[in-house]
Amino acid sequence: MQHSNLYYTLALLQVEGIGDIVAKKLINHCGSAQNVFETSKTKLKAIDGIGEVLLKKLKDKSVFQKAQKELDFIENENIQFSLFSDDDYPERLKHCIDGPTILFSCGNIQLPQQKIISIVGTRQITSYGTEMCKKLIEDLAPLNPVIVSGFAYGVDIVAHQAAMEHNLQTIGVLAHGLNQIYPKTHKKYLAKMEQNGGFLTEFWSTSNPDKENFVRRNRIVAGMAEATIVIESADRGGSLITATLANDYNRDVFAVPGRTSDKYSQGCNNLIKTQRAHLLTSAADLIYILNWELENKAAKTIQKQLFVTLDDDEQKVYDFLQKNGKEEMDLIAIHCEFPIYRISSILLNMELKGVVRPLPGKSFEAV
Repeated sequence: MQHSNLYYTLALLQVEGIGDIVAKKLINHCGSAQNVFETSKTKLKAIDGIGEVLLKKLKDKSVFQKAQKELDFIENENIQFSLFSDDDYPERLKHCIDGPTILFSCGNIQLPQQKIISIVGTRQITSYGTEMCKKLIEDLAPLNPVIVSGFAYGVDIVAHQAAMEHNLQTIGVLAHGLNQIYPKTHKKYLAKMEQNGGFLTEFWSTSNPDKENFVRRNRIVAGMAEATIVIESADRGGSLITATLANDYNRDVFAVPGRTSDKYSQGCNNLIKTQRAHLLTSAADLIYILNWELENKAAKTIQKQLFVTLDDDEQKVYDFLQKNGKEEMDLIAIHCEFPIYRISSILLNMELKGVVRPLPGKSFEAV
């Protein structure tokens, strides 16, 4: 039954003029892909956006031959698949109107109730970008997030490798079918990637890594994640397209800042400057913005551990709040023996570092 549903869905997607948005609309209206082909012309015409031209295309019998050929490949190669209505289809991607109707996968992908982060950036990653990417994933590792990227050169492969080093699930979203790998030099990572996660694609075995496929692929990278992080990017590039898509999907976007003179920081700096991305200097920024510290007790400990640069005065205040809990600013100043103008400055710096939070009544507590 499952493969029958897949067969008709594959056939539907081969009908000229039917993409993911129309395919899902037809399936939702008719109940199944098979029913789309069997529903009367009159009833189909009642669906908004379905006209005579498309109805004629639905009569094209060659789509079933193409569907059968792809189904044979899926069965022979033991390819996993998820239809957009299936439970194992990425939950956030279900809410993207242009999300793929079918996803093909291989490996050991486990997504339900997982924190999913997409990491993207230039293929010409610098030592600064490499260090930031590795450190970010190292600090996030105790939270066990799924790291998603595009398995390309540069930031992508650095993110995948760092995730595997910390035994995190990592997923490469491909711009071609599962019968090949691109770039070929990354074949050496296949086995470990499949052990630690695997690969996703919407593309059939007949698809090659053509330029336009990478743009389509980016909407999966952006749509399936809770947040997208741009590590490094020039003022133009695929990672900026992914960031735009993530914004369009109402996802959080983060960008690592860099020097204004650095070519591969220009895109990130512009994202931050135009308020299309949160500034990201450490894992703690992401934890704070996504409210992970409120959902996971382990995140609180991580956030505290990340900040090891408290000066003596800040440490004194932090220790006091840790011991006494919520306290008014005036009393903090008295007990820590600081003038009020000084304690105000100290608390502001500590708030920016994420180690205290302000409360009503000019009170503060340690995070």
